[in-house]
Amino acid sequence: MSRPADRRRELLRFTRPVRWVHAVTAALLFVCIATAAILYIGSIAVLVGDRYVIEQVHVWCGLALPVPLIVGLLSPSYRADLRRLNRFTRRDWRWLRSRSRRDGQIMVGKFNAGQKLNAALSLGAIGVLLMSGVVMYFTHLTRLSWRSGATFVHDWVALALGLLVIGHVMYAVRDPEALRSMRTGRVPLRWAQREHLAWADEMCADEVEQDQVDPVDSAR
Repeated sequence: MSRPADRRRELLRFTRPVRWVHAVTAALLFVCIATAAILYIGSIAVLVGDRYVIEQVHVWCGLALPVPLIVGLLSPSYRADLRRLNRFTRRDWRWLRSRSRRDGQIMVGKFNAGQKLNAALSLGAIGVLLMSGVVMYFTHLTRLSWRSGATFVHDWVALALGLLVIGHVMYAVRDPEALRSMRTGRVPLRWAQREHLAWADEMCADEVEQDQVDPVDSAR
């Protein structure tokens, strides 16, 4: 049974740079999705009016998408999270195959296999959309056949990414603690032990080690 103090205890899950990268990228992505819907759905385009302005907003927000991801590399905590996301282990495969993956039996690290796949697919889709968008927009750089192919790829990848984003938002809304962590950076210890037990144990061990070191430092 957990102690009352443990029930109130919180762990730092996301640092400020990580939260800013996530927030800016999400804002740019939502603008791209909204403007894409306006450009492709005629009835909405008629209501909005100025198609050229919408197209320019869509293009430049799309070109800006990699910027927060690249600037975030200046942060050690952001780079550490990227390394975790890029590491797929045997436990992740077990988590994907398990029907009871959230019962706490599998020692999940800071990110579960679903979050790692979502990050990889999102990054790959952004890269494809960026390259195909450049081919489509800068018409003087490529042949017509290339632009036709780029348009086909851009449309279908954009649809896939839109569905991925919707699924991501739905899962986030269903988990208020995870959603709060992207705003405050902190999560309750009990939530971490239920959803990411290996990471919770790692964080608690680090805190114990720090507590053991601090008295020595203060005595000097």
